[in-house]
Parts: sequence; C-alpha cells; structure tokens
Amino acid sequence: MGRWLEHTVTSRIKAPVKQVWAVWSDLEAMPLWMSWIESVKTIDESATTLPDLTEWTLAANGFRFKWKAKINERIEAQKLQWSSVGGLPTNGCVRFYAEEDNLTIVKLSITYELPKILAPLMEPTILGGMVTNELQSNLDRFSKLVESGYGDSSLTA
Repeated sequence: MGRWLEHTVTSRIKAPVKQVWAVWSDLEAMPLWMSWIESVKTIDESATTLPDLTEWTLAANGFRFKWKAKINERIEAQKLQWSSVGGLPTNGCVRFYAEEDNLTIVKLSITYELPKILAPLMEPTILGGMVTNELQSNLDRFSKLVESGYGDSSLTA
C-alpha cells in the first residue's frame, strides 16, 4: 500500500462556462494543451461494460506510460470526475464555476498513489512542486486555447 498525493490548480477563463466545458470535454484534443499527454483515445464503448473509457499515453523525459481511465461522474458544465483502470492508481476531478456570463473558474485536482518509498520525492519542495507547476502551466495553456475562441461554436456559425 502506498501514499496518496494530490495536486490542485485553478484558472480564471474569460469565456462562458458552456464553451469551457465543451473544450474540456473533447478529451482527444487534450494533447493540444497538456504537454505531457501524447494522446487520448476513446475506447469503443460498445465493446466494454465500462462507461466513458479512454486510453491515455503520457510521454515525458524519455518515459512513456499508458493507462486507461473511466469517467465516474459527469455533471454538464459543472463537474467531470475520473479514475484509472489498472496501472498507477489515479483519480481526478475538474470543476467549472460560472462566475459571470463570460468568466469561468476551473479547478483541477489530480490524486495518485505512489509506493511509500517514492512518496517523499513528491513533496512540494522536491518533485511535487514541479508537478503542480506543470499542471498549472497546462491549465494556463487550456485557458489561452479557450480564450482564443477554440470550441466556441458561435464563432464558426
């Protein structure tokens, strides 16, 4: 049994919550703004009993990891929660808060379990700070992507 670690980041996005939700919900587009994610592929749901199953590939610093994740809870324009299926135990949740018509707060939390011997390396002053900073950079790239008009159907209509 290991130790669970958590990283949480937030961002203010100048866009309506429905647009922000739509861009985030396009899981296969995540490599556009998540630097460590090489690909996200939706698995044919008719061939599985698990809902919303995806296969992720992370590539960073010469390492490549693959895992599957399933969406456990989806509340339109409010919350998306997921967990890994096999492999490294991970969970995540992203919440969307409509502050104004054109302002959305996004809060992303990622948790994962590491063997107790490796957990101390993930303290904020060692590698944990690097992971939090990378997640914040990813969320900042997501914000810029949304604010550029990506996913806004009214811009293409």
